Amino acid sequence: MSRLIDLTSKRFGRLVVIKRVDNDKWGNVRWLCRCNCDDKNEVIVRGSNLRDGTTKSCSCLQKEIAFIYCKKYKFKHGHAKKNKITKTYWVWQDMIKRCTNPNHSRYMDWGGRGITVCDEWLHSFPNFLKDMGEAPKGFQLERIDNNGDYHRENCCWTTSKEQGRNKRNNRLITYNGKTQCLAAWTEETGISWETLYARICRYGWSTEKALTTPVRKRRK
Repeated sequence: MSRLIDLTSKRFGRLVVIKRVDNDKWGNVRWLCRCNCDDKNEVIVRGSNLRDGTTKSCSCLQKEIAFIYCKKYKFKHGHAKKNKITKTYWVWQDMIKRCTNPNHSRYMDWGGRGITVCDEWLHSFPNFLKDMGEAPKGFQLERIDNNGDYHRENCCWTTSKEQGRNKRNNRLITYNGKTQCLAAWTEETGISWETLYARICRYGWSTEKALTTPVRKRRK
């Protein structure tokens, strides 16, 4: 077991560590920090995120970066003009907040479990736009590897339906060498999701029996 390194009083970017607090639900060591911004906000940050530079402020730094790029590039990419924030620009900002701001409502599912944004995108919306292009209507940003970071090789635009199938809590079913989620098997077999779920999870049927047994028609 590795020895815990005391980070008390150490500075990481704008953050100064005050004291250690309880580990998160994954067992990651966390520290209470005070930001050196005008608001002097206190935030709880994972030790690994402090040491590797993922988290450098209470989120004030990200806001300043976004503001700078908004002013500098508003006539170049047209995504951050006054009173107009496009969907693509909003997706970029929200991606960064989820991964870097411990106060974000969804931080624990992204930054809290180690998901980071590559340097090329973290500090540059134009780089993100160049790599991903405009967000298509009805599409969302998705990571191909749900446990991987945000970078060009691991991201794509997908529909909300496709994104839902890539969630960590989806149940994957393998049959005849093919692995896919329950919703995909529903489309392929014509058997409702509720029926397949009940057969496999409630009644303990084998995968083959659940996917190949016809559904009895109810008598009127």
